[in-house]
Amino acid sequence: MRPSPRFGVYLVTDRGLCRGRDLLQVIGEAVSGGVGIVQLREKNLGTRAFVALAVAVKGLLAPLGVPLLINDRVDVALAADADGVHIGQDDMPAALARKLLGRNKLLGLSVHSREEALAAKDVDVDYLGVGPIYATATKPDAKAPIGPEGLARVRSVTSLPLVGIGGIDAANAAEVIRAGAVGVAVVSAICAAVSPKEAAAAIARAARPGR
Repeated sequence: MRPSPRFGVYLVTDRGLCRGRDLLQVIGEAVSGGVGIVQLREKNLGTRAFVALAVAVKGLLAPLGVPLLINDRVDVALAADADGVHIGQDDMPAALARKLLGRNKLLGLSVHSREEALAAKDVDVDYLGVGPIYATATKPDAKAPIGPEGLARVRSVTSLPLVGIGGIDAANAAEVIRAGAVGVAVVSAICAAVSPKEAAAAIARAARPGR
């Protein structure tokens, strides 16, 4: 049975932004502040080290009922028994990722446009990550920002849950939710914060429906 994540505040990790702090410490603080799902993103870590880190993060999150997703790497997710994988348009095809993961893992897919969302209609994914909503420096190869209006266009063509990503913080999270997202994915506004717990709590308050 697939996990049922709380998409409200979705943490995407970046160790380089953590001010020299241990990643597990930052994740733990963020979860205590209201993060409901964590995506472990490691672009430069070897496979063995990535699996070991994923196992440690899973050990932290599982007792708290918070799902762990792995960015891109289906092999790491399976090795660490993570709760799922998030893939982009240039990664493994979503249909193949689903076949390898099986039916009981979460699978998220990044989309940038209405057209990419339409193309995902025939694939068994659990949610779409939409963005970048605003300009962001945490992903050097990010496409041009689509704004809340772009997210609304994606919302008009799919019934899948949408998670906005890219340049989101407590100041703009509410408008992302109003545009049709069920949650906001955050990197620097939590990882680089003096207090990840307080930052996550502020974003969680802003991202509540109806704000």
